[in-house]
Amino acid sequence: MLFNSLSYAIFLPLVFVVYWFALGKSRKLQNVFLLGVSYYFYACWDWRFLFLLIFSTLLDYYTGLRMADAQDPRRRKFWFWLSIGINIGFLGVFKYYNFFAESFADMLRMFGANVSVHTLNIILPVGISFYTFHGLSYVIDIYKQRIQPEKNFIDYGLFVSFFPLLVAGPIERATHLLPQLKRERQFNYEQASDGMKQILWGLFKKMVIADGCAEFTNLIFQNSADYNGSTLLLGSVFFTFQIYGDFSGYSDIAIGSARLLGIDLLRNFSYPYFSRDVAEFWRRWHISLSSWFRDYLYIPLGGSRVSMAKKIRNTFIIFIVSGFWHGANWTFIVWGALNALYILPSIVFQTNRNNLEIVAQGKYLPSLRELLAIGVTFTLTVLAWIFFRAESLGHAFSIVSEIFSSSLFSLPKFAAMGSGVRLSVLIVVFVLIEWMGREQTFAIENFGKRFNPIFRFALYYTILVLICLYGGSQQEFIYFQF
Repeated sequence: MLFNSLSYAIFLPLVFVVYWFALGKSRKLQNVFLLGVSYYFYACWDWRFLFLLIFSTLLDYYTGLRMADAQDPRRRKFWFWLSIGINIGFLGVFKYYNFFAESFADMLRMFGANVSVHTLNIILPVGISFYTFHGLSYVIDIYKQRIQPEKNFIDYGLFVSFFPLLVAGPIERATHLLPQLKRERQFNYEQASDGMKQILWGLFKKMVIADGCAEFTNLIFQNSADYNGSTLLLGSVFFTFQIYGDFSGYSDIAIGSARLLGIDLLRNFSYPYFSRDVAEFWRRWHISLSSWFRDYLYIPLGGSRVSMAKKIRNTFIIFIVSGFWHGANWTFIVWGALNALYILPSIVFQTNRNNLEIVAQGKYLPSLRELLAIGVTFTLTVLAWIFFRAESLGHAFSIVSEIFSSSLFSLPKFAAMGSGVRLSVLIVVFVLIEWMGREQTFAIENFGKRFNPIFRFALYYTILVLICLYGGSQQEFIYFQF
C-alpha cells in the first residue's frame, strides 16, 4: 500500500475514525488496533514477509527480557550476540548474499580461476533495513543498560511495526517512541491540522516534484551515451531533486500520518540543500539514519575523541557502511566514500560544527558568501548522487567524464524539452517555498498564517490542484528498495 495511492487515502481516514472515535478512551485498545492495522499495512506488500517481521520482533523482545534477567555477564552477552547475529544474518542473506558471492567470484577470476556462482533468486523484504535497525538499537540500548526492556509485547511490537514508519523510516529509538505509546493520548486539533498540512506537502514533493523529475532522470540516465555533458548534468540535477522530493516526501507523509494519531516521530529532513558545507548537509539529510550511525557506530569507535588518524578512519567507516546500507552495489560504496572525502577537510580543520543553525536565520536572503557556500555544497552533492543513481561504476564514470568534457558548454537536448521547462519552473517555485519556510519543521507549517484564511486555504487548494494536474502515474518510493 503506497502513501500516494487511493487505497491509503481510504485506509488512513478509516484508521483515524476508529482510533479516535471508537477506541479513544482506551490506550491499550488503541495500541492493539494500531498493531493490527500495521501488520495489515505490511501484509499488503507481501503477506509472506509478515512472518519475518513478526519473528524479528519476537526475537528482540525475548532477548531483551533475557538480557535484563541475566545475572551472569556472559549470559547477557550470549543473548545480545544471538539477537545481533540473527538480525544481521537475515539482512545479509536477503540483501547482501548475491553481492558478496558475485564479488568473490570476480576476485577469483582476476587470478585466473574460472568459477561459477550460485545466487539466490529471492525478493528483498520491503523495509527490512529499517525495522532491523529499530530492533538493533533497542537491543544495544538494553545491553548498554541505557533502558529497561519493554514487558508489554503489544507496545514493543507497535514500536517496531507502526505503519507510518515501517517501510522507510524514520528510524525510531525506543527512548523516543515507546514512552508515547505507553501514555494516554488525547486528540489535539492543532497537531492533527499540522499533520494534514505535512501530508499535503509530502504528497506535493513526491507526486509533483519527485515523480516529475523521475521521468526525465530515467530518460537521461538510461540513454546516457546519447547525451552531451550539459544534458547529463541537467539529468543529475533532476535526480537530486527527485531523491529529495521522494524520500523527504515519504517522511513528511509518515510524520504527518503519525501526528493525526497523536504520535510524534523523529524529524528526518531539515532543508539539506540549503547547507553551507557537507558536514551540515549530513546533519540535515536522513537525520534518523545519520544519528543512528553516529550513536551506534561512530561513537563506539571512539568518535572524535581520538587521534586525527582514527578520526579519519572512523569517518570513512561510517560513510562506507552507510553507502553499503543503501544497497548491495559498488556504486553505493563509492558514493559513501566520496562523501567521506568531501567531509574530510572539515574534520581535519575542525570546521564541521561551524554551521549548526539554518542559513540566514531571521533574514530574507543569504549573504553572498553563504550563497556561494550553498552553491558549492549543492554541486558536490549533485556529483555524488550520480554514483547513487548509476547502474554501475562504469556507467557513473562515463557520465562524470562527459560532464567534465567540452560538451558541458553546449545546450541541453532531450525529448519533451517543453515539459522539462515546465518542471523546472515548478522546481524553482518549490525551492522558493522551502526557502521561505526553512525555519519551520516543514515548509508550509506556518506559511500564510499572517494572511486572511481565504488566502491560506487558497494555497492549500493550489497545492492540491497541482498534485492532481501533475501527479502523473503512481510510482513507488525510491527508498523502498533499501
